[in-house]
Amino acid sequence: MSDARWPIWKLSILLYPFAAGAVAINLFLLFLMLQAIGVTAISPETSVVGGIILGVPAAWASGKWARHLMDEADS
Repeated sequence: MSDARWPIWKLSILLYPFAAGAVAINLFLLFLMLQAIGVTAISPETSVVGGIILGVPAAWASGKWARHLMDEADS
């Protein structure tokens, strides 16, 4: 019988759209809050580009976390 475990890279690909969207929203809101100390806000388009780029490590971390939870549930 083959091992039915999902590898981290497959989980990361599956979770990438959600991670990239969450990063984009959080990046936009972070720069809105930073206006209180004089930093200029970024545009929504810039935050989407940042979410696309920074979504890769966020998706990898989400995949590792999901894999850990799946392993924990199996044991």
